[in-house]
Amino acid sequence: MGISYFFKAGKPIEASAWLKMVPLSSVPKHVHIRVRAAVLSLVVALSACSAGSNAILQTLPHAYGRNPGVDNARLNPNFRYLRVTIDGRVVLLALGNLDSHPQGPIEVWYSAEREVLRLQHGRLVGAVGLTTEWRDVLLHELPSWSAAARANQAILWTRTRDVMPGYRFGVKDVLSLRVVAEPMQSAVKGLDLRRLTWFEERAESGSVGGFSTFFGNSASADVPLPPALYAVDLHGGRETVVYGEQCLARDLCFTWQRWPVQADGQK
Repeated sequence: MGISYFFKAGKPIEASAWLKMVPLSSVPKHVHIRVRAAVLSLVVALSACSAGSNAILQTLPHAYGRNPGVDNARLNPNFRYLRVTIDGRVVLLALGNLDSHPQGPIEVWYSAEREVLRLQHGRLVGAVGLTTEWRDVLLHELPSWSAAARANQAILWTRTRDVMPGYRFGVKDVLSLRVVAEPMQSAVKGLDLRRLTWFEERAESGSVGGFSTFFGNSASADVPLPPALYAVDLHGGRETVVYGEQCLARDLCFTWQRWPVQADGQK
């Protein structure tokens, strides 16, 4: 299934209930985009996904949904995109906002199906509109990619997150970050893999906790997630994560890549 279906399955976020009050199929075509953008802006505001709602009004028409030809789509050069894959299907998300943060800017990416991903230094720090959602993600003592590349052993750091559904608050992950060889298989397109440094981020055994037991959830709900994988361009003093593989739950994984690929192989 395409990632749009993947994101839409299950219970919607609370704010998306507003969307059901305005069936977009009943809106005349000449005002379709305007109404869609206005309703989505309301959803973003109610979900507190980002303070810069004006950007999404411009971004929405450039976020591609279930389009089998998105790789060949003529894209607006004024926008930045993520190419996201699930089960071999592709969707493009458009960058709507850059939110300031003491640990570095947070990229807020939107799809045409109203899903929102938040990335900071290439790591997922928020996701709404999915069957599993991460909210209030905090990265503690986050190592730089350059420092991790120079280290002769894995670097440990911690992440906390609130997870829905299930009201799992303060879930803590103790993560180990290390350089690995490039994978034999990946969803990377158009990049020179030899230019990239690959990292694996793995949850340490028994590291996951939180308050899920207070809400009657089973212990299996807090099983550590599969490892994440990142491809980072470290040339010329850069620390640009150009590709990632991430799981929000054990049965909810996707890949992303900055898109389109530039002539030198990086975005």
